[in-house]
Amino acid sequence: MNIVILDAYSVNPGDIDWAPIERFGSLKVYDNTPADEVAARLKDADVVFTNRERIGEAEFAAAPNLRFLGLFATGYDKIDLAAARKRGVAVCNVPGYSTDSVAQHAIALLLELTNRTRALDAEVRKGRWTLRPGDCAWDEPIVALSGKTFGVLGTGAIGCAAARIAGALGMRVIGHSRSRRAAFAGTYVSLEELFGQSDVLSLHCAASEETRGIVNRDTLAKMKRSAILINTARGALVESGDLAEALNKGTIYAAGVDVVSSEPIRPDDPLLGAKNCLITPHVAWMPVDVRKRLVEIAAENLNAFLNGTRLNRVDLEG
Repeated sequence: MNIVILDAYSVNPGDIDWAPIERFGSLKVYDNTPADEVAARLKDADVVFTNRERIGEAEFAAAPNLRFLGLFATGYDKIDLAAARKRGVAVCNVPGYSTDSVAQHAIALLLELTNRTRALDAEVRKGRWTLRPGDCAWDEPIVALSGKTFGVLGTGAIGCAAARIAGALGMRVIGHSRSRRAAFAGTYVSLEELFGQSDVLSLHCAASEETRGIVNRDTLAKMKRSAILINTARGALVESGDLAEALNKGTIYAAGVDVVSSEPIRPDDPLLGAKNCLITPHVAWMPVDVRKRLVEIAAENLNAFLNGTRLNRVDLEG
């Protein structure tokens, strides 16, 4: 069986083992695959794994032997599921593998914006602590979170995990979601109340027709001027230009994002020039033990398929 990994470097820069997948057949690993080379690299593949490549009708048509597409990801919006069904290709994702690490990263972005630890460390090393008493603490305010309101948009597993951490910090937790969950450690409110009451608004919902661009000029205007927006979910949830404008005008205080509308980030993305905007390169899911678990679950998906059982199949949904 010929197995191809199209964009291995995004999951494994060399610090984990491909053995869980390699045991199933002959493995060809590409660190990266340009879009115009995807079809050629799938030509003889029986199985393909990818993290971020787009695979549509043309790519499926070029791979007559392909029977299984495994994602090193939870989201599958880059895969044409209709084309997969037409060609009889099973498509499997990996849900839930990074719940705790993404929640951790959301809080890490928040704490950096409120406590400014890296900036303060830099000023100490310049000698400012001893230059004048208290001098290096006041370039930006340090914000206490206890007693403030932590809003969660999307109370799935990650949203619930972030809410628990916020509660442990002494924050009041509120949320809004299409489905209400008993595991959510907070109070459900309307969408308008969520934007209006949150001192911190953390996004944890999928990008759908309902939620794309949900953070925009109108909803940002409903937020407190002292509010902080956190996005570790999907860049499409936020109108980048509107958020940059809100930050530059002081409509809200700050934002921390691990995802943007086009990735990797474009040089002209307005958030790069926005005031008080902290940006990380979509790394919330990347701790080494999390990536090991991701590869192991992806291999389990393939094993289930080969044994005639269904595990994390997304092509059969709907």
